[in-house]
Amino acid sequence: MDEDQAPSQIVPGSIPKKTIGDRARSIKNKFTTKEGLIGTYDYAFLFRPNLPFMKKVRQNAPFFGLNDKMPLLLALLLGLQHAIAMLAGVVTPPMLMSGAAGANLSLAEQQYLVSTALIVSGTMSMIQITRFHIYKTRYYIGTGLLSVVGISFSIIPVAQGALAQMYQNGYCPLAADGTKLPCPQGYGAILGTSACCALVVILISFLPPKIMLKIFPPIVTGPTVMLIGVKLIQSGFKNWMGGSGPCASPSTATGFFALCPNVAAPNALPWGSAQYLGLGFSVFATIILCERFGSPIMKSTAVILGLLVGCIISGATGYFDRSGIDSAPVVSFVWVKTFPLSVYGPLVLPLLAVYVICATETIGDITATCDVSRLEVEGRTYESRIQGGVLADGINGILAALCTISPATTFAQNNGVIALTRCANRSAGYACCFFLIIMGLFTKFAAALIAIPSAVLGGMTTFLFASVAVSGMAIITKGMTFSRRNRFILTAGLVWGYGGILVSGYFSNVFTYSGDNKAYQGLLDAITLIMETGFAVTAAMCIFLNLILPEEFEEVEGEEDYAPRDHATITHTKEVSSQGGESARDNDSEDIRPVGEASMTKRE
Repeated sequence: MDEDQAPSQIVPGSIPKKTIGDRARSIKNKFTTKEGLIGTYDYAFLFRPNLPFMKKVRQNAPFFGLNDKMPLLLALLLGLQHAIAMLAGVVTPPMLMSGAAGANLSLAEQQYLVSTALIVSGTMSMIQITRFHIYKTRYYIGTGLLSVVGISFSIIPVAQGALAQMYQNGYCPLAADGTKLPCPQGYGAILGTSACCALVVILISFLPPKIMLKIFPPIVTGPTVMLIGVKLIQSGFKNWMGGSGPCASPSTATGFFALCPNVAAPNALPWGSAQYLGLGFSVFATIILCERFGSPIMKSTAVILGLLVGCIISGATGYFDRSGIDSAPVVSFVWVKTFPLSVYGPLVLPLLAVYVICATETIGDITATCDVSRLEVEGRTYESRIQGGVLADGINGILAALCTISPATTFAQNNGVIALTRCANRSAGYACCFFLIIMGLFTKFAAALIAIPSAVLGGMTTFLFASVAVSGMAIITKGMTFSRRNRFILTAGLVWGYGGILVSGYFSNVFTYSGDNKAYQGLLDAITLIMETGFAVTAAMCIFLNLILPEEFEEVEGEEDYAPRDHATITHTKEVSSQGGESARDNDSEDIRPVGEASMTKRE
């Protein structure tokens, strides 16, 4: 079932396979001995702040490899750190897609989706971490690494654009005054279409990674990811200034929505008020302070700490509405609420583009995880991890949709936690899954997240989305040289991406068809959605130009190391957090004082 039973460290001779009795004794020792419970790790390392004028002790934590033995308390502590680090990235997509800028679902449905997102993320992460061998084949499901799964950011702009189109063409209902009514059928159409389109990722998983990266090199994925982040910043900044619902537009900010989020909300103010700016900035400032002065655990959870500070300030100043928390049920689970699944034709092409991009990003994410875990980034074992990870993403995409959640894909932000804590152990990964599922089971926790004022949430999500854009820039700069040819490809591709983002709706009047042919109208809607989304056109343009434009000899002459960057350079995040930290190997050659004990490890 699991190919990774061999330890990830150098050992003398071969190690016999563990019997059931050996495993039972190991579990008993884990819970009944000091070594198994707390070990000799210096736990203060995780909580020691980086304050000015304090004596700096040059020390580093031991590195825990993939299958090294580690204390139970440390596994739980680092697992909680991973769960908190990815919490914001997991809950943001369902909050945006079910909120006023999306399907405008009821408060109870929004709370349910946040809870379900946490449960699904924990369950899907266990699939990636465990790594199952497909019987009588050379294929796997999962990476066998500390690879966590979260809800993809990439689908948000496509889903929001599709829902806006559904309200325009009557698929979703509108009130007499033009106000958007709840559209569960629209959200169900996104889920059904996502489940069908996820099949393309399963097909891609059986392609050699080199072929995938030949078609989708960094010059394609980099600008695409960057544009996804830029598009999302629009939504985040609208929330920061008060909300993204009807109150954000002068044409609809009347009556009940004259103030944000509405006139019935506590301390409601006009969109763009200084108070909203200040609430969001409190989150932003806290994130910066945590990065500068925080301990390792504070740096990797800075986004959540910023959100917590913003909630405290908004609660103290009367902006927090807890009525939804009081009315929420105590416990929730998957399928407590359901949505009518269907396939929405205009969504097929955009979602196929999203899934293809997500598959290429997953290759980079897994490569980065192997790198910070001190495992090989080439060879058969590495390629089998890539194949298993992409296949698991495809299966998870289908399962997530059937569990009423939008696509779940591999997250990269936890690589920063691995590098910062020097722990790539799967025990911490399983602990992370446990905490995510527990958080999802209790609806009061989800209700508290939904009750967060839009300005506070916007301060956090804007930072997250900006980091997505920066990840795209990192893919470009690390994965390619800025030759004249590559600059030309980027320029031609970004024309359409930035144009679609900056001038929204520019393509809405290109087609003038008004007949009764629904299939033809659906095709036109799909083309319009792709063109106005922007990043899909950028990806297609970059792929086309990269394949037809030849390399120019004078661009490479005299360069000693000119060669296309391989997949090890692609380190993207789909949905990223704000944790800091450098590679765990950056200080290996320095004279450091260890703070605990762990076995010696190296690349497999």
